[in-house]
Amino acid sequence: MDKSKKMVEDCSALPTGWKREEVIRKSGLSAGKSDVYYYSPCGKKFRSKPQLARFIGDAVDLTSFDFRTGKLLSSGVRKSKRLKNIHYDYNKGTRHDASLVLPIRQTASIFKQPVTLRTNHGANRIKADPKQDTKETPKQLFWEKRLNGLYACDITDDMLQSIDLPDGLSSIGPNLTDENLIQSLAAALHLCNYPIAGQTGSQSQLERNAGVYMNADQPPCMKFVVQEADLKQQEDRVKDVRDRLAKVIEGDAKAIQAEMESDTSSE
Repeated sequence: MDKSKKMVEDCSALPTGWKREEVIRKSGLSAGKSDVYYYSPCGKKFRSKPQLARFIGDAVDLTSFDFRTGKLLSSGVRKSKRLKNIHYDYNKGTRHDASLVLPIRQTASIFKQPVTLRTNHGANRIKADPKQDTKETPKQLFWEKRLNGLYACDITDDMLQSIDLPDGLSSIGPNLTDENLIQSLAAALHLCNYPIAGQTGSQSQLERNAGVYMNADQPPCMKFVVQEADLKQQEDRVKDVRDRLAKVIEGDAKAIQAEMESDTSSE
């Protein structure tokens, strides 16, 4: 028994050869309602506007296209003329026309900037959309300031002596101290798998507005170059420390041996 009524017609809003089918339900709780489908010239069936948009791509602007009626909305046409220079991404599979346009940050600036959407952070209660989370998480600038007032201590709670920075190596940024720069350098050497060379921007730009010209992947200091003499000096310091440590270990071994001999003689 036929439970639905089908009506197939050409769709004038789409290129030649596209068909629109409206199926009216004749039974069940949804009797009288209709479902709309579209068929491409090659016979492919589409059940929603996002599917249709992904298939057509940039060949046809579907911003003002009404999927239900198969016609172009006049209000949408006027809107699309105002936004004709905006690039639309039809590959995201969004459900309504408004989401086909990138959200715009509402600021006092005359230059509107698109908003970076992130839905995969831990506190989010909405289902994450991997298609929108294609960019890396932004890095925080001047995170070293959060460590102000914190110092490293040894096992006896005595404060460790701070490291002296070489001449010409100073921090750049709002209220950043040498201790902050040391913390940043230590973190970069421990975590980064690329060369650490400092900021590449000019000193005048960084002093004028460090928040704009600062590279978050590098420590907050001007670009520096490690010379061969610096490497030789560091090697000598390491060798000296190792020699002193070897003497301490050797002295401890002799003391332990002497103690064992004294215990044996007393027995």
